[in-house]
Parts: sequence; C-alpha cells; structure tokens
Amino acid sequence: MYIPKILFLSLFQLILLHLHLLLPPAAADPLYQICGSTGNYTANSTYQSNLNLILSSLAANASGGGAGFSEGTTGQTPNQVSGLALCRGDVNASACGSCLRSGTSDVLNICPYDRGAVIWYDECLIRYSNQHFLSSTDNSQQVYMWNTQNITYKPNVFDEMVTWFINTTAHQAVYNMTRRFATAEANYTAHISLYGLVQCVPDFTPADCWQCLQGLIGEMPKWFNGKQGGRILGVWCNLRYEVYSFFAGAPSLRLVLPAVSAPAPAPVVHTPVFVPAREEGKKKNVTATVLAIALPLATALVLVSAICICFWRKRSAIKQPLLYETTAEEIRSVDSLLIDLPTLRAATGNFDEVNKLGEGGFGAVYKGILHDGHEIAVKRLSTSSFFSSSIPCPELLDSLL
Repeated sequence: MYIPKILFLSLFQLILLHLHLLLPPAAADPLYQICGSTGNYTANSTYQSNLNLILSSLAANASGGGAGFSEGTTGQTPNQVSGLALCRGDVNASACGSCLRSGTSDVLNICPYDRGAVIWYDECLIRYSNQHFLSSTDNSQQVYMWNTQNITYKPNVFDEMVTWFINTTAHQAVYNMTRRFATAEANYTAHISLYGLVQCVPDFTPADCWQCLQGLIGEMPKWFNGKQGGRILGVWCNLRYEVYSFFAGAPSLRLVLPAVSAPAPAPVVHTPVFVPAREEGKKKNVTATVLAIALPLATALVLVSAICICFWRKRSAIKQPLLYETTAEEIRSVDSLLIDLPTLRAATGNFDEVNKLGEGGFGAVYKGILHDGHEIAVKRLSTSSFFSSSIPCPELLDSLL
C-alpha cells in the first residue's frame, strides 16, 4: 500500500512527541560543587553503605512531608555520615524530589569516594560529611555567581537599591515566614524591575537566619557592583537578585524602593557686594567701641589744650620780657629802693632821651647816676599804666642794678 510522504512524516512526528511526553525531564546540571578534604572511603565499605543510605533518606524525606528540607545522621564513628538536603522554597514536591535524586547521583560521580561534599543546583542543594556539621552555623562554604550584564542607568544608585531591597526581603524571611524563605519584586525604573529571593534552612532561629543572611549581604558590594544580577550560594542560607523573574508564583513582597535624593550641586562662589549682616554688626560694634574710647580722650585733650592756652595767654599778659636782670643778693629790701622824684630827675637828666634805655610794659626805662656814683635804671610809668600799691612792680625791682 502506498503511503504519501507527507502523511509518513506527520505520523513520525506524532510518535516522537508521544515518546518525549513519556520520558522524564532531563536533569539540570549542577551550578557548582565542592568536594571534601576530610579523607576518602573505599568501595563497598561501611562508610559507603551509610552514605548511600543517608542520601536516599534525605531525598525521600525532603520531597515527601519534609517541606523541602531534611537532615540526619546515620552510622557510628568512624563511619558515621551526616547529611542535609534543602530545596528552594518556591518549588513543588515533585520538582524538589527530582532535583535531589539527580543530586545524590551526581555528587557520587563528581566527588567519588570523598567523605564529604556539597553540590548546588538551581532548585536544591545536598551536603554530606563525616564531620558533625549539623550543630554548626558556619556558612563559609559559599559560591558567588553574577549576571555578566551591567546596569547602565545610575549603577551606584542601583547598587544601593539592591542592598536595601535584599535587606528588606531578608527581614521578611526571618521574622514573618516560618520556612525562612521570601521573594520580592520592586520597580527600579519604569522599564527595569528587581526580583529577589532569600532563604535559610527552616530549623534556624530568627537570630541565626538573620546573622547568616547579613553575612551574605555584606559580601555583595565586593562581587556585584553594577551587575544586573547576582547570587550567593551557602549551605545554611542563600540569596539572589535579578532584573527578570526567576522564581515560581507571586512574590511574597511587592516593595517600593526608597527615593534617592540627588547630590547637592557644588556651591557657586560670588564676589560679595554687600557686607553680611553679621559682619556689619561686628564692624558697628568695633566702631562704637573705638568712639566710646576716642571721644572722651579727644574731649579731655581739647579741654587740657584750652586750659594750657588760656594759662599761657594769662602768663604772657602779666609777664613782659625782661630787659635787665639782677640777683637777689643785689636787692636787699624794697624800702632801700625808694628815691624821691627830684633825685631821679637829677640822676636821669630829667629823663633825657639820651639816657633812655628802652620801652617797658608800663613805660620807658632811663639810665641814671646818683650823687654817690651808683648807676640806676628808672622806669617812668606812662599815663595809661595802672599799678596797684598792693602789688610790687617787678619791672622796677628787676631793672635796678
């Protein structure tokens, strides 16, 4: 029977599609793994048996009633094995079980005969060790991964917003979510959105979970500055952010990013036209102080000067320049100098102009010779002169030789 070629190809495609639906989905590749450094075990040993037992138990318990988390220990020292399995908080039980089953198989192939190892996938992680790590909160086994694309719009602001965004999401996971898991969404710009996820193991206390997440957040600036996305994988806690949605379902939080104020512009320096009020007041105070000191001094100086001038003028008016001098020894008494007018006329030649020596303050001074031969100087008072009898005439006394 002849079958058209087109019909044959259509039937073949239907068969392939049916087979694809019947086959299980391909297992995801691990994101990263750390093989142990605490020694090796041998094939078919007690340790290997205990390891196989704990791995299968972890996968079954976590994907069953364990809500995506399981931990336990099996065997006795030195063949005791401790293990932990954790699925991402937003995956269902089926996806969780599939991821853990792939992990138990892959880790034995990637880290053959190692007594300890940890392997991370996008949706789960598995760790086992011959060390008693379940009672520890050490999260030092970490993996850093980031988006290779950079933020071009205000990357510094973006980094600040991411830190705030993850911190807020972490607070929600620690204090408001019993499974210690939270997701969040926020708008960075009208065209750029932020998506975040944080998680701790469910049996952590709020304090332990917060401390673990803060340790990861503190590492973000070192690795993710300007990056569109990043994640830190730890054993006890992990975080991730992207500019696209990567988790299942609606976010636990829808956040509004805080406004970032623009930096203040540099101040423009202008040449001042007016003196500032504070400096003007200061100058006024200084001026007032100077005036308060200077004015009294100036007034006092003027008064002293006026007094001195008046005193000098008074002295000048009283005391005339001396034409002659005599000593105190030469003047014994006023009485001895009283000579009658006729004698004076005779001695001076009746006040002859030939004997005139000069003009004094109260009249002319004449030279004369007494009958005993003594020379005298006689001042003839002018008619306009006034001489008080109570005041001796100093010019007459001083002019006598």
